[in-house]
Amino acid sequence: MLKKIQISSLPSEVLQIWQKLIDHNYQAFLVGGCVRDLLLDRKPKDWDITTDALPEEILKIFPNAFYENRFGTVGIKTNSEDETLRVIEVTTFRQEKEYRDLRRPEEVIFIKDLETDLQRRDFTINALALSIDGDIIDLFDGIKDLKNKIIRTVGDPEKRFREDALRLMRAIRLACELNFTIETKTFKAIQKFAYLIQYIAHERIRDEFNRIIMSRNAVIGIELLRQTNLLKEILPELDRCYGVGQNKHHKYDVYLHSLKSLDYAVKKNYPLYLRLAVLFHDIAKPLTKQGEGPNCTFYGHEILGAKITKRILERLRYSNEIIKKVTHLVSQHMFYLEIDKVTPAAVRRLVRRVGQENLEDLFKLRHADRIGSGVPKAEPYRLRYLRYLIEKVHLEPITPKMLNINGYDLLNLGVPHGPKIGWILKALLEEVIDDPTKNNKEYLIERAKELKDLPDEKLKELALIGEEKIESIERQKEEEIKKKYKV
Repeated sequence: MLKKIQISSLPSEVLQIWQKLIDHNYQAFLVGGCVRDLLLDRKPKDWDITTDALPEEILKIFPNAFYENRFGTVGIKTNSEDETLRVIEVTTFRQEKEYRDLRRPEEVIFIKDLETDLQRRDFTINALALSIDGDIIDLFDGIKDLKNKIIRTVGDPEKRFREDALRLMRAIRLACELNFTIETKTFKAIQKFAYLIQYIAHERIRDEFNRIIMSRNAVIGIELLRQTNLLKEILPELDRCYGVGQNKHHKYDVYLHSLKSLDYAVKKNYPLYLRLAVLFHDIAKPLTKQGEGPNCTFYGHEILGAKITKRILERLRYSNEIIKKVTHLVSQHMFYLEIDKVTPAAVRRLVRRVGQENLEDLFKLRHADRIGSGVPKAEPYRLRYLRYLIEKVHLEPITPKMLNINGYDLLNLGVPHGPKIGWILKALLEEVIDDPTKNNKEYLIERAKELKDLPDEKLKELALIGEEKIESIERQKEEEIKKKYKV
């Protein structure tokens, strides 16, 4: 059931611009994705108005507008706090001539006819227009396709994709975001013209790919890319993982394992960089595979995988920050320590190698990797115990170094070199543990003067009390960590 659009409930920024065009005796309609989203009861990500006013006429009406292209689209700035409303795009009705670069028309002709303008649009569900009276102009059964949850091109799909090859990926992205299916003729046309995506700028491919893997149906999206031949064009490294069998530790082939892992990342709402790391963590397995069957190996796939991942991300023009983070996670995802033999020094080396700031992401990647292998538990005892060891070695020890007084201060008070200095410091530490406000140099100096005059046996007794208290606190902290990780 589609939602009925209430014009009065639309954002004031949109209504004011819309009404002003009409007040100046121009035709004006809301058009495209925003109309589609309103009917689906989704919040539009951008707002587009189409009109018969020419760009120079629009600029005269709106002094805060700008026109920086030759395709009839004028941006009108608003003071909205909502990012999606800060610029409203108003585009003149147009007819487009030949698309020689498979992305932009060589020439546009401004017209006065809404119907001709709608004919140039990509998909039926994006070719809907809304009048200010609330009437929907639907010339290509877009409403029907919305109800049936279908992605279909306006007119001949082959012509639409030859005009703008980015539409090949956009069809799949829309199917993922809206949970729609792609109509058969449209699907076959994508398969036929998948090779044309190579003529599209890598940044545009990246942006569509990001929206696919950040959608709830990311796994369906990757599989649609494969089925339509687009995957081998944009990510041949992932496409070659298809059908590559794994060893006895895995239930699925490398490709399906990667998708199952990504599915877990989607369900856990991982951020973009982590989803990329999950999807690409085994990207080098086809190149490192040795042998066949349950005992085959993939030695060093994480190292080669990081290099391949870096190449992919650079090719798709990702930021240096994402490239660095993702490749590091891929390179470290095989981290392993023998829990029954591990030493505190080995744990510290692992943390230094991985980076304290990357530990949680690495554990999340391992969780996705495990679930993608077909095992029921994301975090087994071994991983929980490693978490416990990492937190344990990073516990700050309770020592006299925490005091605002030291051995040199005691020597200046006349305490002789020897064990008496240690006894006094431990006795002072016991007091500070009970009352942190006493960790004040003035107080500690005065109290040290009193303690230095006590008999050695009494000082030893006070120092022992301090040692026992420290041991008790440290045991308690360790038990709390054990309880936290259920080890």
